[in-house]
Amino acid sequence: MKTKRKKIDYSKWGYIFILPFFLCFFIFSFVPLIDTIRYSFFEYYRSGIKEIGPNFIGMANYGSLLKSDMIKYASNTLILWIIGFIPQIVIALMLAEWFVDARLKIHGTQFFKVVIYLPNLIMASAFAMLFFTMFSTNGPINSILLAMGLTQQPIDFLGSVVGTRSLVGLMNFLMWFGNTTIMLMAAIMGISPDIFEASELDGCNSMQRFFSITLPLIRPILAYTLITSIIGGLQMFDVPQILTNGQGTPDRTSMTLIMFLNSHLKSKNYGMAGALSVYLFIVSGILCFFVYRMTNNEDSDGSKAAAKKARKGKRG
Repeated sequence: MKTKRKKIDYSKWGYIFILPFFLCFFIFSFVPLIDTIRYSFFEYYRSGIKEIGPNFIGMANYGSLLKSDMIKYASNTLILWIIGFIPQIVIALMLAEWFVDARLKIHGTQFFKVVIYLPNLIMASAFAMLFFTMFSTNGPINSILLAMGLTQQPIDFLGSVVGTRSLVGLMNFLMWFGNTTIMLMAAIMGISPDIFEASELDGCNSMQRFFSITLPLIRPILAYTLITSIIGGLQMFDVPQILTNGQGTPDRTSMTLIMFLNSHLKSKNYGMAGALSVYLFIVSGILCFFVYRMTNNEDSDGSKAAAKKARKGKRG
């Protein structure tokens, strides 16, 4: 009689290896998330040495936030994100296209990759302190401008709305454009060279090749970049917090949503902080969903659209 060989199942080891991640996620992320949502329905704060609550008040915290300056801080956050993200994605796309283009024969690309990625390794708090020192009224930037005779008196960069927002946007751009460039380079290098060779034989110029071939084929990476940037923009805190000493000056025009959230946490108002966190979670989810739907479709290469057009031509 032939004995049946016992089949060894290795699938259990996969579950064992991923179990630590799910345990950590459940303890440090999922449970705090549920607790945050629970606190958002309670009145829970500290007044002096007296602690009020937790008292269940339903949706009152959400209504109070809508009546507060939350919308203004949301617009501040959006403006600061746009100032930093638009030049970031444009310059990252240009650099990625240039570095992977073999016809340009750019030398020392590895060196340039390291240089543009270096700001990403610097802590945002250190970056903010550096810019605060450089652009203060007694800082080196004003000293250089005065020495060159370009200005008659020091410029208060941090005292104007345009100056403060521009500095925040510039710092976010410098910290993240290198990381975006590296990702986009990897995406472009993943495109088959045969496609570019075929486009050259068809007489495509550089602009046509970029907009008709490169951009559509790197759409998943662009979606990932945009989604992570939106989440990072909504969580913008350390740079404007340090640059404005937590005040969002001038006139709270650089106060972001997370700085507003931090002010509630400092005052021990956990109910309002929880409600604001839920608002941020919902907004980020909605924005990421729309970005994903706009940048991804079932016809990434245009074959279905071409077939539909051909069918219409036959009917005509």
